[in-house]
Amino acid sequence: MKERLLLLTMLFATTVIGAVAQQRDSLFNVPDTAQVLTIQELYESILKNHPVAKQAWLLSEVARQEIRLARGNFDPKLEAELVQKKYKGKEYYSIFNGNLSIPTIVPLNPSVGIDHNTGSYLNPERYTDPAYYNQQFYAGLSIPLGRGLITDERRTALRQAEIFKEMTEAEQVSTINKLLLDATKQYWDWYYAYYNFRLLANSAVIADDIFQRVKNNFLFGEAAAIDTVMAHINRQQRSIEKQQAFLDLTNAGVTLSAMLWDNDGHPLQLDLSWVPVLQPDTQVLTKEELNQLSDLAKANHPELKKMDGSIRQLEVEKRLAREVLKPTLNFNYYAINQPLNPEGIAPLTLNNNYKLGIDFSFPLFLRKERAKLALTQLKITNARLKLSQKEREIINNLTATFNELVNLQSIIVGQRDMITGFERLLAAELSNLEQGESDLFRINLQQERLIQTQSKWLKSMAENEKYKAQLYWAAGTNRLAASN
Repeated sequence: MKERLLLLTMLFATTVIGAVAQQRDSLFNVPDTAQVLTIQELYESILKNHPVAKQAWLLSEVARQEIRLARGNFDPKLEAELVQKKYKGKEYYSIFNGNLSIPTIVPLNPSVGIDHNTGSYLNPERYTDPAYYNQQFYAGLSIPLGRGLITDERRTALRQAEIFKEMTEAEQVSTINKLLLDATKQYWDWYYAYYNFRLLANSAVIADDIFQRVKNNFLFGEAAAIDTVMAHINRQQRSIEKQQAFLDLTNAGVTLSAMLWDNDGHPLQLDLSWVPVLQPDTQVLTKEELNQLSDLAKANHPELKKMDGSIRQLEVEKRLAREVLKPTLNFNYYAINQPLNPEGIAPLTLNNNYKLGIDFSFPLFLRKERAKLALTQLKITNARLKLSQKEREIINNLTATFNELVNLQSIIVGQRDMITGFERLLAAELSNLEQGESDLFRINLQQERLIQTQSKWLKSMAENEKYKAQLYWAAGTNRLAASN
């Protein structure tokens, strides 16, 4: 009987050791029928089909239309006016004026036009020579010599629209980065849920096998009844943990499915046939890489670029406010019927057949203009202070995330050592069981510790990937995939 008990004990110990070793080796061996979804494939799907990503791409079109709107201020303008008066069968006057004005990006506003005026009571100012068929052509330009020489409302609006385009590009990057960060976190939650379920499912199989063997030992009178109770409780605990892990896996898949859309804009569902990537690479980042990311954040972080764009828009507005402090002084010159006339083409002369005018105006106190300039300067100062504060927050967040990542990577190394240690302790307890110096309670305790450590190790690896994505997001890079 003692020989039989020793044999059964050795078989039991061998079974547990073999099951634990198999669990360790097979945890990342996914079934051949499984479909692996990598993080890069997830990114590609999101960038191509996700509604938020599509909305982000629309920002480029919005910026293009804003520039188009501002350039519309420089569109040539065709105007025409016809005024006639007849009274008691007599034509008092017939006045027609057509004009084409051509605004330009430089402070020159050329225009051409034609007057055709007739009538018995025509204002002498509108007289047109019958020798010219009562037609008078003119062409000339208006030049601002004071206000409007350096810049004006039209050029200011165009420059602000061009800056707005850069700001929308930064907003695009910011929106896409946030979307990919959320997707990354959900992916690695799904990763942990999947492999934790596999871990606990394997543990449930081991617990069931132990229960069956203890039960058989009890039936042969070679184990106490309390051992079967303990084995049964252990099996129930593993079954409950497996059931909860399966629920967590299902819900993690549902959450991640919100990121998946097909080409036609229909939502996709991530079923249980899909599995995440295998064990990720826990590469340790260096201080030099942190410094590089800090420099990258200062130069290209989308939030900083948007704030810098706002400051540059205010600078353009400030330039216009300064320009308004100048007096309005416009010089207008229009050549009349030159060089065309009924006799043919004649040389252009500047001192004959022309209209010349000068417009001048200047507010005496300039209170409104000076207040506008002062308010704009205050806005710029305030925006620069916000920019400095934002840059500091970004660098601090980047550094804190890096510290969290380094600490977590150190924890992962320790957890790996702990797993090896608990495996050795479990093997030692099983060896003691063979010598009659241990019991099922101690074995269950060591196995519980091993499972908990393995689960925490899986959790830490998933958190490590999430922190890596958080680090690149904090640096403002639009290549989150570089963290994988």
